[in-house]
Amino acid sequence: MKTTVKKPQGPEIDPGFDRVVNAFAGDRQVSRGEGKGFGSGALKVNGRIFAMMSSKGEFVVKLPKKRVDELVDAGKGKRFDPGHGRLMKEWFVAGKGVTDWLELAKEAREFAKQ
Repeated sequence: MKTTVKKPQGPEIDPGFDRVVNAFAGDRQVSRGEGKGFGSGALKVNGRIFAMMSSKGEFVVKLPKKRVDELVDAGKGKRFDPGHGRLMKEWFVAGKGVTDWLELAKEAREFAKQ
């Protein structure tokens, strides 16, 4: 029996993130955040957020600091700022033109479940 990841009510979801959500729909360890505020609509494993869309419409994943450094240095995106001016070392925002969201989400899922 295939499990589906429940979509929260609210604004239209980015088609790229929708593909990521659908890719994890059969994974029983993955859930989808509900409510409002930070993490609403985010994908979680063991209660930990690993992929989400920010309030600015950016795709964000949680990865090891070293991996975030590599991606930023390669020009693939930037570190995540949740809005208070403090960059988060283990959170990465995929830049425009980065289309491998699913691969990033898979990496993030593995990191978050540890």
